[in-house]
Amino acid sequence: MARHGLLIRLASTTRRFARDRQGVGAIEFAIIFPVLVMLYLGAFEITIGLSVSKRTARAAGSIADIITQQQSVTKSSLTDIAKAASPIYSPYDSSDMLVKVTAIQIDGSSNPTVMWSWASTGAAPYAKNSTVSDVPTEMKKADSFLIRSELSIPYALFVFAPNFMPTEMRTITISRSYFYRQRQNKDIPCGDC
Repeated sequence: MARHGLLIRLASTTRRFARDRQGVGAIEFAIIFPVLVMLYLGAFEITIGLSVSKRTARAAGSIADIITQQQSVTKSSLTDIAKAASPIYSPYDSSDMLVKVTAIQIDGSSNPTVMWSWASTGAAPYAKNSTVSDVPTEMKKADSFLIRSELSIPYALFVFAPNFMPTEMRTITISRSYFYRQRQNKDIPCGDC
């Protein structure tokens, strides 16, 4: 008899527990919350990364645009022109930005070669008279001149879990390059490049 009463009380408690819905929302929220936080932080990371990418494109285009308006340049003037990119990145850090500028001469057979090159590191990144392979086909006009600006910047990912990604994957390099035609003369010489 005592066992029968115990079984009845246990069955009653089990039925009451199965019908009780208090706390279900809290349990569901506890299960879904980490996923929601990861989605929010991922959207934040993508937004910041796209903003830096857009600024990289704008800065590379601006540098090429300014250079193509010059009649001639020097290493000093190229350094000053490259400084125009830093305000475009504000409020992001642009201290590790690398800028390369290449003057490309296209001969009568539409073969592009390096006339001169300059990098923000101070060294010439490409050898004079070397062949340039990445000129778009539609820009290979015989007997013409192009300026190519290349800009790259490391972007450190906002990692919300320190051990979530390996150290070498926490930084990506965002880079863009643009080709512009000169505006005034048949080319843009650099006296000391």
